[in-house]
Amino acid sequence: MYQTIIIGGGPSGLMAAVAASESNNQILLLEKKKGLGRKLKISGGGRCNVTNRLPYAEIIKNIPGNGKFLYSPFSIFDNESIIEFFESRGVKLKEEDHGRMFPVSNKAQDVVDTLVNTIKDRHVEIKEETIVNSITLTEDNHFKVTTHNGEFFSKTVIIATGGTSVPQTGSTGDGYKFAEHLGHTITELFPTEVPITSAEPFIKSKQLKGLSLKDVELSVLKKNGKKHISHQMDMIFTHFGVSGPAALRCSQFVYKEQKNQKKQDIMMQLDVFPDIKKNELEQKIKKILNEEPDKYVKNSLRGLIEERYLRFMLEQAGIDDETTYHHLSNQQLTRFVECLKGFTFTVNGTLPIDKAFVTGGGVSLKEIWPKTMMSKLQPGLFLCGEVLDIHGYTGGYNITSALVTGHVAGHEAVRFEPETEQ
Repeated sequence: MYQTIIIGGGPSGLMAAVAASESNNQILLLEKKKGLGRKLKISGGGRCNVTNRLPYAEIIKNIPGNGKFLYSPFSIFDNESIIEFFESRGVKLKEEDHGRMFPVSNKAQDVVDTLVNTIKDRHVEIKEETIVNSITLTEDNHFKVTTHNGEFFSKTVIIATGGTSVPQTGSTGDGYKFAEHLGHTITELFPTEVPITSAEPFIKSKQLKGLSLKDVELSVLKKNGKKHISHQMDMIFTHFGVSGPAALRCSQFVYKEQKNQKKQDIMMQLDVFPDIKKNELEQKIKKILNEEPDKYVKNSLRGLIEERYLRFMLEQAGIDDETTYHHLSNQQLTRFVECLKGFTFTVNGTLPIDKAFVTGGGVSLKEIWPKTMMSKLQPGLFLCGEVLDIHGYTGGYNITSALVTGHVAGHEAVRFEPETEQ
């Protein structure tokens, strides 16, 4: 009989094991694949963006999927606790742009090793390549975890199985099945932090394929043409749509607008000069063209923006290759500036959930106590990490959520005693 069985050896499961083993040595960690922390190893391009140093309010803002739920867990274990945990064990961290924290070594492996070595030192029993088939309750309110190599019993169980994104790491949605079987509601699952697809002719013709634009503003538009969300970052055109940081951050809002508008095609808008007002941009372009009015417009404006995008924008404004400033109508110039400041195009969805970095949706938070991460429906059952209906942007926010909820779940699970039948 174990005190706690943790299912899943990803970030939240490992941190749950760390917290649980601080005060108890009857902990079992089950992982279906060979090797622990597989998703951590590939996160942040193999460097592992382990947390974010921004203030709570900013972190919550960057977790648009139910981030406010984390205020309570943060009061117990937060981003600074994560930093202290790794640094006190010899993994020095450094801060990069937007508060992102990485190991100074730039090696995700150091982060994984620290978590794994900590739980090994504390004699957590680890069984890799052990697939859990079911979690059921015994008559005396203990848990029975049935795997393909035997049954295990415990007073508490922590489900830390991840979502359904990046399935090659082992997160294939098993936790939803277990939670549902124990009475929980699973909200609709959808891909987030995922490239966006489009059937626009310019995408299909691959005219802009591989073109990346720096520091642009990409927006998802509502039905009335107003902006639902905007992100000012880099982006890239692909053979199927748009990708890069700005597109990834917009992806969940494409899904939301498709639901709101009850239609497949959603409008997006691209402003490649987000820091200049429309009239200022027009004056700037007029000044450049005025210097050599006999030169072709396409040549005069070389260097204003990436060459391929410039040609594409001129085409959108109906300005051909032979046009000089002398022959440019005011209407054409206005249209050209409008395209640079607000080129709109339709998108029709995103790549599937198995191509996403993060899963949206999950176990409903209405059924979880935020102070303990225990189920409100099943005493002794704890849930943490991406199996919950919490999702953030990339930048260390999802790992922060996983490590924080994992720590709270582990800390509380070893303190819980089931009420056994007399």
